[in-house]
Amino acid sequence: MTIRMLLFGVIFFLPPVLKPWVLRRFCGARVGRHVSIGWFVSIAARKIELGDYAAVRAATLIRLDGAFRLGRQSEISNFCLIYGASDLEIGDQCYIGPQCLLNCDEPVRMGYYSALGPRSMVFTHGSFLPFTQGYWVKLAGVTVGSHVWCAAGVFLHPGVEIGDECFVNSRSVVTQSIPPGSIVEGNPARVIQPMAAVRRKMSLRRIDAALQQVLRDFATVTLEREMGITAIEQSANRLAFAWEGRRYVVLIVPSTSTADAIPTAAPDETIIYLANLPEHRPQPDLLWFDIATLSARVTGDPVYESLRIFMQRYYGMRFTL
Repeated sequence: MTIRMLLFGVIFFLPPVLKPWVLRRFCGARVGRHVSIGWFVSIAARKIELGDYAAVRAATLIRLDGAFRLGRQSEISNFCLIYGASDLEIGDQCYIGPQCLLNCDEPVRMGYYSALGPRSMVFTHGSFLPFTQGYWVKLAGVTVGSHVWCAAGVFLHPGVEIGDECFVNSRSVVTQSIPPGSIVEGNPARVIQPMAAVRRKMSLRRIDAALQQVLRDFATVTLEREMGITAIEQSANRLAFAWEGRRYVVLIVPSTSTADAIPTAAPDETIIYLANLPEHRPQPDLLWFDIATLSARVTGDPVYESLRIFMQRYYGMRFTL
């Protein structure tokens, strides 16, 4: 136990580039490719597994006596505190927002493509007043299914199970299990309508129109506000601009396109394609986002990465790398 606590302290102060190596070498951790562990982060658990492209952001502490698994392309954001005597298992493509607190004295599990918003809390036990004087105590795990979004400030009580395809509105206090396909809110949280009532059916033409909105917002939020680019050529399916001496074109390939009609880049420009062609697989050497499969390339291109992060952050489109 003393050695384990010493390692926990050492890892906390190590620079991010060394943390994955130390976890492998001294903690027996399974660490995938391109794992990111930020400054002032430490992880201690009986068994540690970090999937490819997983990330634990700065100033987060994870100390478990059980097992810890963070799935492929899943992220735990800044200033989170995770502790307890049992396990935490987070599936692929999941997200834990900043300043979340997870008590894992009993197992906590999240499925695929699920999220806890900022300042959410998960507890697997509740006690302070003496049990021997008649006060209640509950000790039970928490399970969050797949495609579940718990918005900011949600509190999950011990023993709660949230079914797949659910939305839990901000500041909700969940005291009872939630059936799949539900939208819930309140204190205590109650089902207010089925998810099917608010989820739109997306035809290929609707997806084309949705991508046009994404492109407009990317121009405003990322290119203009964050990157300071003001000279932007803009049409419904196309953005063109210069960045760091190179000309970029972000191009929607709509569902009405044919594979042989897709434009190719001129020698002095880089084209980033947003492709809505379910039957067409993009060439691996080009900068594509495949909207049909939500898949993307691994690349160091800064504009491509900025667009990927923008779509993930603002539109919930988490692309598989």
